[in-house]
Amino acid sequence: MKIGIGLQEARFKRKHVREFTQFSTATRCREEHREENGISLRSAMASSSFPNLILINRLLPILKKPRKLSQILQIHAQSITNSLLLQRSFASRLLFALSQLPSPSSSKSTASYAELIFLQIQSPNSFLWNTIIKIHAQSSKPCKAIHFFIQMRRNGVDFDDYTYPFVLSACSSIPGLEQGIAIHGELLKRGVEADLFVRNCLITLYCRNGEISLARKAFDGFEAKDLVSWNSMMAGYAGCGQMVEAQKLFDEMPDRDNFSWAILIDGYGKRIGNVERAQLLFDELHAKDIVIWNSIINCYAGAGNMSMARELFDKMPKRNVISWSILIDGHVRHGDPKEALSLFQKMLRRGTKPDRVAALGAISSCAQLGALDQGCWVHSYLKKNKILLDDIILTALIDMYMKCGSLEVARRLFEKMNNISVVAWNVMIVGLGINGHEIEAVEVYHRMEREGAFMDDLTFLGVLTACTHGGLVGEAMRIFSKMKNDFMIEPKLEHYGCLVDLLGRAGRLNEAFGVIKTMPMEPTSTLWGSFLAACRTHRCVELAELSVKKLVSLGADDCGVYVLMSNIYADKGMWDDVWRIRRLMSERGMNKEIGRSVVEVDGIVQEFVSGDCSHLREKINEVIWSLSLALDWNS
Repeated sequence: MKIGIGLQEARFKRKHVREFTQFSTATRCREEHREENGISLRSAMASSSFPNLILINRLLPILKKPRKLSQILQIHAQSITNSLLLQRSFASRLLFALSQLPSPSSSKSTASYAELIFLQIQSPNSFLWNTIIKIHAQSSKPCKAIHFFIQMRRNGVDFDDYTYPFVLSACSSIPGLEQGIAIHGELLKRGVEADLFVRNCLITLYCRNGEISLARKAFDGFEAKDLVSWNSMMAGYAGCGQMVEAQKLFDEMPDRDNFSWAILIDGYGKRIGNVERAQLLFDELHAKDIVIWNSIINCYAGAGNMSMARELFDKMPKRNVISWSILIDGHVRHGDPKEALSLFQKMLRRGTKPDRVAALGAISSCAQLGALDQGCWVHSYLKKNKILLDDIILTALIDMYMKCGSLEVARRLFEKMNNISVVAWNVMIVGLGINGHEIEAVEVYHRMEREGAFMDDLTFLGVLTACTHGGLVGEAMRIFSKMKNDFMIEPKLEHYGCLVDLLGRAGRLNEAFGVIKTMPMEPTSTLWGSFLAACRTHRCVELAELSVKKLVSLGADDCGVYVLMSNIYADKGMWDDVWRIRRLMSERGMNKEIGRSVVEVDGIVQEFVSGDCSHLREKINEVIWSLSLALDWNS
């Protein structure tokens, strides 16, 4: 058995494949899939009485161009029944079919499944090693491609011209500069570096790892450059914001395609914020394809000019899912979740299947709006249409359910996750904290400690915030100390802000003021505002006046600051100071900002404005009047 796998492990792998395919066939292969030639996959495998050669001939058209993982699972199940998997050539075809699945195609499960198939093949040749490396390089865990590359070397299998591009691609997808440089050195020894495809992969590797000088050295090191070489180098410059160099390369290019223009447009608009220059390039190009349109829309969306982005979107002769996703994501990022959700629903009505970006945009919109019904509908839609619920989407769903108050569903999703990322842990801690389950939030933090999970500064910010809401002063002080001394994470301004807020709420104003004075960075207006609010709660005029002076010196003397100080004076009966503050506000033309709130009723998000008694729905007005009458009657 290859790569050092013992007999017991090999038997376990074979048993696991049988169980996996039986389960997959029973649960996932319920629909009849038909290819262009009219062959039904189910009918091709309905009988095992055919000789293996005939069965193989009927399955080959499907293996050449598979559309779904479920098709390959069915074929695998039939191959076990007919002992086809014992034939090296058929197992090889099965593995190659997995590498041909359209991307993304449940990349994590596809890669794991491909690995199980690969382990059944005795003495795989370089083609099969390259195939498994390629599958992992395109998966959500490209580091495994490097692992198989190392195993390939240990097993004495010769590399060929296809091996290096696949493993270099994996190094480009992860922080794999060190491995990439080592492979580059090996290429020089073997004389393979001259291959154009390999050179292009090296350029991409160095560009994605920020080593532009090494990328340029590889680019200049050979005369035969193709369009991919020029575009890769230009994309590297644009990605680092070096638009002068990117423009110079663009001007020197012997040939250009629309992707070349898109790189330059995106570089000017997204990387350095020069949307005007991006627009000039867009106008200069006559034959605009969908990539060019998406690039310019992305520039405006990134700059927050959503009206212009929408205007261009409406002018597009043809749209794809990326076009919709850019607009949805733009509205979410720039504070218009209602419009983002409306666009998502419109996209579905037009028959466009959402990608991960669009799905995340819809979920985030529901989270921001507190629209639980619509969030549940989006979740149901994703499951019904078999859109991959990867860890990122699951984390977004947990966040949405937490923000909508559906804690039980959030807990279930969290516990179902196979590999809980630090982001998912943080979402749980923050979500429990904002929903009043501060002690449980702290318990989740301690669970992270027990399980040895990775923690970052946001983990501690989340648990400290939970302690603040729950008044857990002692726990917060211990966690803050551990953060500095045990985990060696330097507290940021936000962490000190939590301590100030916590101590202020607990009435320990002098201790809070001591934290402000001794912290290693200058306190911001937000921190002073938090301290001022604590001073108001505990009626400490002296420290409140000091806070206001600091806020004024920072240019944060807005309406809220003066209203708060006025209320502090009023609480203490200092009416002369109250009128002084109000006169000052009047002289400066300060007006209190109108309050707004939103609520979801029967899947529809309603917006209310403070002091506005009108609403589009008459029933709401009737309820408001009824409540007013009841209040008047009771008073």
